[in-house]
Formats: sequence, C-alpha cells, structure tokens
Amino acid sequence: MGRDVPAMVFSREDRRRYRDKIRRSLDALARMLREFRFEAERPRAGLEIELNLVDDRGEPTMKNAEVLSAIAQPDWATELGQFNVEINILPEPLEGDGAVRLEKAVRDRLNHAEERADTVGGHLVMVGILPTLRESDVHEGTLSANPRYRLLNEQIFAARGEDMHLSIEGDESLDTYADSITPEAACTSLQLHLQVAPSAFAAAWNAAQALAGPQVAVAANSPFLFGRRLWQETRIPLFEQATDTRPVELRAQGVRPRVWFGERWITSVFDLFEENVRYFPSLLPLCEEEDPQEELDRGLPPELAELTLHNGTVYRWNRPVYAVVDGVPHLRVENRVLPAGPSVSDVAANAAFYYGLMRVLPEAERPVWTRMPFSAARDNLRAAARHGLGARLYWPGEGEVTASDLVLRRLLPIAEEGLRLQGVEAEVRDRLLTIVERRCVTGRTGAKWQTGTVEALETRDGLDRHEALRRMTLRYIEHMHTNEPVHAWPLN
Repeated sequence: MGRDVPAMVFSREDRRRYRDKIRRSLDALARMLREFRFEAERPRAGLEIELNLVDDRGEPTMKNAEVLSAIAQPDWATELGQFNVEINILPEPLEGDGAVRLEKAVRDRLNHAEERADTVGGHLVMVGILPTLRESDVHEGTLSANPRYRLLNEQIFAARGEDMHLSIEGDESLDTYADSITPEAACTSLQLHLQVAPSAFAAAWNAAQALAGPQVAVAANSPFLFGRRLWQETRIPLFEQATDTRPVELRAQGVRPRVWFGERWITSVFDLFEENVRYFPSLLPLCEEEDPQEELDRGLPPELAELTLHNGTVYRWNRPVYAVVDGVPHLRVENRVLPAGPSVSDVAANAAFYYGLMRVLPEAERPVWTRMPFSAARDNLRAAARHGLGARLYWPGEGEVTASDLVLRRLLPIAEEGLRLQGVEAEVRDRLLTIVERRCVTGRTGAKWQTGTVEALETRDGLDRHEALRRMTLRYIEHMHTNEPVHAWPLN
C-alpha cells in the first residue's frame, strides 16, 4: 500500500529542499547499515493482493469506496482505480501448517469481503487484468478519490509532457493513447514480502531477480487487455508503459524507466536506494520535520519518510522496503512480479514456490547470479511474460530450456527442500507444490484457461469478443469461489 499524501502544488523550492533532504536520508541509511541493529531475518510469509470489482454481469464497477465502507476492515484499502481494492495479509510463520493458516486467512477475508461487497452491488475478482475492462473505463474520472493518486497523475504527466502511448504486440496488437495513469489500475498483482537482515539482503534480492522469469511463466494470468489477446502476462508491458514518465526523446537517450528491472546484481541494499536517488527525479517532493541524523544521534531509528516515499514511486519488480515497526527498523524484499489469482489455492501455491526457493538459492555455495548474466534474468522475465510456460529461459547448468521443464526438473525440487528447511509439514508442501507441478504438466495456467475458454465461446457459440470475455469472466468467478486450482478448471 502506498503512503497517503495531501493534495498540493509543488514549487521549485520544494524540489530543492526535497533533494537535499533525501540525500541526508540516504547518508543516514548508510550510517544505519554500519552501526544500527536491524531486526533479524524472520521466516514469515506476508502478502498483499489487489483485486478487481465487477457487477452481476462481470463488467467493471466503479464502487471501491462503497465496497470498502461495506467491508469496514482495516486490512482493506483503495487502489489506483475505482474498480480496485487491496487486502494486506499480516505475515504468518511458515513452519508446521503455517501455509495452511495463511491460505485460510486469505480465504476467510475474501469470503467476508465478497458477502459485504454483494450488499452494494459489487463482486471481487482475483485476476491479473480484468478481462471485461474497456478503454472507456480507464480515464482520470475513474481514479480513486485518494489525493495521492491525483497528485501522482499530475506529476507523471507534467514530467512526460504528452499523452501515454500504450503499444503491445502479441497474439493481437494494441496501439492507443491514454491521458491519465489509470491504465496502470488494470494491473492487479500478488505481492510477496520477505524480511531479511541487511547482510543477507543483496543475496536475497539477486535471487529474487533471477527467479522473476520462472515465477511469471508458471503463474501467468493476464492474457487480455481492452478486448485484445496479447501476452500471457500482459501486466508486465502494460505496467511498464502506463507509468512511463519519459517522452520518446528521453527513451532514445537511455533515460531509465520508473518501472525498472534494474541493470546489475547488487552488493548491498544501499545500492538500490542510492540508484533511486541518483537516477530518478522526485514525483512527490514532500518533506517531513524529522532530521534523520539527529534521530540517530539520540539512538532512535529514523522513519526516512522522504527516502521511502521516493522508493514507492520507483516501481522495481523486486522492491527494497525499509520500515520501522515498534521502534525497530527492518528490511524486506517486496516481490511484485506475480498477477493476482486465479484461486486462493493458486495464490498459496505461488507463494510456497517463491518462499521455498528463496530459502535455498540465496545461501547456495555458488549462487545462481554468479553464474548468470544480469541481462539473462531480465530477458527471462520478458520471455516468460510473453509466452508463459512455453517460454525458453536461460538457467545456469541447463542452458536455454522451456519454462515448464526448468520448473519441473530444477526449481520444484529446490522449492521443496526450502520449505522442508523452514519446517513446513510434508503434507502441506506436497499439496501446494503439486499445484505448480500440475500447471506445468497440463500447460494450464490462468492465462491458458482464459484464452482457451474465450476461444471456445467464440468458435463454438459464435459470440463476439466482448460477450465471450464477459461470459468467461463469470465462469472464472464461479471457479474462483470453489478454491480449486486453475489446472483443474474445466474448459467449456
């Protein structure tokens, strides 16, 4: 969840003060990494899920304010679009049946929220991109009421100076323009949090970057955007383009995008925050009263509000997070590559796959990133987003193999070992990782189920594209509520 900010206009003096303050905050972080005691690594699974809202017909409905009022729970919040909401699930220890408790916590909260949403004519959908979303649904008037989003919209377009160009070539093609950042709201994700000690952060982040491609390939769930069939995980190129502050000329000069995979393996968490400050101008130059150096001199951890706010406007697929909880600072890797859904069991399986791998790979004697060019990890993510399980990915010791083979032969055994080391019960880890395995064997991800169902509705029943998408969405919601994993959903 992003930090709320007031509606305001920024002056040149605001930006100068902010730049000075954020550099002092960066110095404070460097000092903390040398001197301060951070909370140690905690093997817990925490996650956020962004969801879409639809009406009884499966069409998007702009009712997040009414739905949140009906839910009336503090772990629910607005997201960018009026057709979005977000739930924040507190971390659970994974040992024993912790993964089961996490899955139950998600399911119980979603069931309660669905009951409450129904009272105001809304329904929740866990999907990477809502299939029935039209271009006419994403404009400045459908931004959520939170001033943060309006301010971000103004600042991104002020930096860009022209409308947003959305161009994606896939099975079909999309080429259009947007006059707001609202198309970003089409991207609804599952975000996984992993708390790590400062000394272990670089290894964890590097491992997460190497895993981004396989993660997306096995969990793809966003094949449609504005009625076009594009990539298996269209969220990836859409998010990159929908928040791009660069006009064509700056892209040609090599200016870095704000949705950024990165360009190198790191040696410290400081590398990431320093890159943010060095490469990206502020979008929200808000200064707080806190002097971080004075706080450190008093033996207290500073909030580093400017540094963390700025970090929230640089959209890395694996984002560093600094936070202070109960007076103790900690660091997290926020994994942002996965789409939401399709079912809670799929979400739990995706989380187990990631957390299992992240228990082993960062501590390997010869870590994967020491045997793999950074560019290969970046290319893997793009190939996986486009082709899903059929993508050809590079992996050390394997060369270039299909994503399904890589997951089945190399990564699932590592994930199983990682979950075992974390004390996850055998029955639990077998059930969750079998879901990932069956997706690979059947070739059926959420994206494949969506495209196969729409193709059947179009060819067998003669429906036009939007009607096929609408009926598919209603079937998707029905299957989602059964909590059966997507590989078991019938194509009909």
